[in-house]
Amino acid sequence: MPDALRHKVLLDEDEMPTRWYNILHDLPTPPPPPLHPGTGQPVGPDDLSALFPMDLIAQEVSTEQYIDIPAEVLDVYKLWRPSPLFRAHRLEKALGTPARIYYKYEGVSPAGSHKPNTAVPQAYYNAKAGIRKLTTETGAGQWGTSLAFACAQFDLECEIWQVRASYDAKPYRKIMMETFGGTVHPSPSDLTEAGRAMLASDPDSPGSLGLAISEAVEVAAQDPTVNYALGSVLNHVLLHQTIIGEEALLQLAKIGEVVDLIVGCTGGGSNFGGLTFPFLREKLAAGGAGPVIRAVEPASCPSLTQGTYAYDFGDVAGLTPLLKMHTLGHDFIPDPIHAGGLRYHGMSPLISHLYDQGLIEAEARTQKDCFAAGVLFARTEGIVPAPEPTHALAAAVEEAIRCVETGEEKVILTALCGHGHLDLPAYDAYLRGDLVDHTWDDDELQESVARALTRLPSIPG
Repeated sequence: MPDALRHKVLLDEDEMPTRWYNILHDLPTPPPPPLHPGTGQPVGPDDLSALFPMDLIAQEVSTEQYIDIPAEVLDVYKLWRPSPLFRAHRLEKALGTPARIYYKYEGVSPAGSHKPNTAVPQAYYNAKAGIRKLTTETGAGQWGTSLAFACAQFDLECEIWQVRASYDAKPYRKIMMETFGGTVHPSPSDLTEAGRAMLASDPDSPGSLGLAISEAVEVAAQDPTVNYALGSVLNHVLLHQTIIGEEALLQLAKIGEVVDLIVGCTGGGSNFGGLTFPFLREKLAAGGAGPVIRAVEPASCPSLTQGTYAYDFGDVAGLTPLLKMHTLGHDFIPDPIHAGGLRYHGMSPLISHLYDQGLIEAEARTQKDCFAAGVLFARTEGIVPAPEPTHALAAAVEEAIRCVETGEEKVILTALCGHGHLDLPAYDAYLRGDLVDHTWDDDELQESVARALTRLPSIPG
């Protein structure tokens, strides 16, 4: 196909995937199971039933390779899916690179990000189970916006705890959530025991995703008609996001491209897993031949690159099961960077397992470098990226510049997991020179993890 036709690669509606891909089926070794904090034994369906409907619990533990997408979910997906794959011709030209850079653009969704890919099925399965309301947390606001939208599609109430740093910095996200019908609180709040405890110790706390999770879980656990919904980390969430990678495989096949490098931003792992898992399936089937797969995280919250692979709580208050993941300690409060969606103390157990097994790479980047890549992308490709995917863009740009030096014609793929139209104050801070980079010494983070892990119940391993 001529380059002129490669700029935008589309799928017809009838070509949209109708199944999610479950990587658990194909892993050489399974990841360690979640553990009950009281017994130290693997959690069972009954342990999760207070928060999730049985359909989602079944998906969480399933080892089936594919799970059919319900017709009701596909019907909502068709509001924006299939999403386009673009070739970044103008970015390539600005860099003078022989590399070919492609990006899967998820900013076309109602929420402006990839998050509705899982919010819609989560709302559907909860409504099917007779639940009347969902509670959740949100960092950057994209997940909260997505769940509020999804709940509106299935006549559910939605209550959201938005991390205080994000709540203050991104008021338009709050307005968007409320427009879709959600109720929004800053976290920490005075509505929960977890929130009140944090405010008592630090009245000016910027909050964290771990704390916002505690607040949302605490409220959901008190009412059998209320469930909790999580926007990342868990297996069923990453499962739903694989529609991104499945579409990208079909689109690249249409134009005869084979990817050499995939880069994705990582906070909890849903965007990264959604893009890369279908490609990893093909790589495993080919005996390891295939693209390099690289996760890119913020240097101020470096769970993969500087965290410890250990069992830890997924929230500050210790209300969740114990998850084997790369963690900075469940009470770790990250620096309030503008990429609020990446400010999580842990990494998805699935992605942590892949990293531990050497199936993926990881690197960390400071926010000034990331915003520089975001501005370059905006000025060449015409889309202002959300702060989160600028991490992957920075890595893609660096690799493309390396190709200038080596003459390699690499094919690079990334997911532009959301636009930054509601993140413009962050760009304003960057353009004014007000952004501050923050990194951690290994000793600081090891101390944080050790402090958190000493408070865990006794568990095997």
